[in-house]
Amino acid sequence: MSDTEKMSLHDYYYDLPEELIAQDPLEDRSSSRLMVLNKENGNVEHHVFKEIIDYLKEGDCLVINDTKVLPARLYGNKVGTDAKIEVLLLKRREYEGIFEEVLDQLGEMPLPPYITHKLEDKNRYQTVYAKYEGSAAAPTAGLHFTKELLEEIEAKGVKIAHVTLHVGLGTFRPVKVENILEHHMHSEFYMVDEKDAEMINSCRANGGRIISVGTTSTRTLETVTDESGVVHPGSGWTQIFIYPGYQFKAIDCLITNFHLPESTLLMLVSALAGRENVLEAYEEAVREKYRFFSFGDAMLIK
Repeated sequence: MSDTEKMSLHDYYYDLPEELIAQDPLEDRSSSRLMVLNKENGNVEHHVFKEIIDYLKEGDCLVINDTKVLPARLYGNKVGTDAKIEVLLLKRREYEGIFEEVLDQLGEMPLPPYITHKLEDKNRYQTVYAKYEGSAAAPTAGLHFTKELLEEIEAKGVKIAHVTLHVGLGTFRPVKVENILEHHMHSEFYMVDEKDAEMINSCRANGGRIISVGTTSTRTLETVTDESGVVHPGSGWTQIFIYPGYQFKAIDCLITNFHLPESTLLMLVSALAGRENVLEAYEEAVREKYRFFSFGDAMLIK
């Protein structure tokens, strides 16, 4: 049966030992492991993340999501009963200046439910290039980059384009329907400006590859790119759901983390590299004791 016919949720299941779920970020962002998966033949290589530069060529364009996570989880106590209360702020309503400062002092990062350790340094759940506040979760593929590594990549002649997609909590929402085509995809706000759209289009026109950092950058690019592969600047809300059978219009390669079983993110990477290739690579990652999910290791699909 071909990948396009695999629309059953259980076809995206794999066994993951709980101890492989990364609970803490590494001290050095770029020292995480990197699995390189060839989407044409399923071949796998093992590297350290900083060696990603060896797979990038002059003329390529790396596309990063510069959203910033709001420390929007607040803890308190109910007056009278002293019951513990947890509040998660999801949408912004006309607050300026001082409110952000209050959140910075009191708020905690809205870490995914599978991370049980307390985060000591809030900045470790932000990319080094985070700029526009609005996310309820980090675009985690970008957590592996340091400023030094990005400078080395640019010095090699690789262009770095920015897009913005504010990651919603829906990214953690499990798929609850057996037929994945019935899943209702969450909506997220994106922005792509003219300068970055031109950079990406110019790279493609000159024969360079578009390398997306993360599923969020991918969903943004695939939303704003037309059938002929041209990226159009703009902003809006996207509910794009990418699963096997999808024809990619914008990206050639993807840098991403290892995703939850039966998640829409696992379906997206399966659409790019083939479901069987991806699940075999994940099985090898389990055997090799890679670290999984938000604070885990990375994969390059080339």
